[in-house]
Amino acid sequence: MEPVPGWTIERHLEMYRRGAFPMADSDDAQAEIRWYLPYVRALMPLREADGLHVSRTIERELKRGTFTFSTDQAFGQVIRGCALPRDDDDGVWIDPRIIAMYERLHEGGYAHSIEAWRTDPSTGERSLAGGVYGLSIGAVFFAESMFHVALPRLPDGTRDPLDGTNASACALVTLCRHLDACGYAILDAQVLNEHTERFGAHEIDGGEFLAMLTGAATKDDCWLPLGEIG
Repeated sequence: MEPVPGWTIERHLEMYRRGAFPMADSDDAQAEIRWYLPYVRALMPLREADGLHVSRTIERELKRGTFTFSTDQAFGQVIRGCALPRDDDDGVWIDPRIIAMYERLHEGGYAHSIEAWRTDPSTGERSLAGGVYGLSIGAVFFAESMFHVALPRLPDGTRDPLDGTNASACALVTLCRHLDACGYAILDAQVLNEHTERFGAHEIDGGEFLAMLTGAATKDDCWLPLGEIG
């Protein structure tokens, strides 16, 4: 599918530099994709010293190596995973037009994903367990959405070896730490929700956000793939 008429990468980036972001109306596939500029903005801290909260469960999963992580190896799968309906969600704002937009941005080197994988012990093949994606402009990363694939427990009560429970949380923490290592100044979470709030996301005034954005978005792009920092 093509993005909406009149859409260009350049216009998309310019709207983000102004603090706006797009959302589709999940109830009407033909409705206009709207650009939103909230009065308040949610930011995620990049390090624990600045308020990033990593629970013992998530830190344990990361130290155990439950998941392996990559960047930009399965962007299309990640955004489509994020577009699936969720039981705890008010609706789906990622429609095929939004997917088309971000796949073009990804091809242009602006949109990125962090993927969380599990390895099938019987075959050695990797399976995507979850991930997060967003847009990079200068020293600002605009996090868009994340997902995970939870599987039912096995008959003996143990977890399926490909279960993605906690994969999205682990991917988000990995993203925060990676952005910090890359030199990012801002991780924008757009609208505060209970999931990001658990990790230390907090709201600031929209005018304050725009002032921060003005400087950080004009810097050289900070993105580097995982494993290429140093």
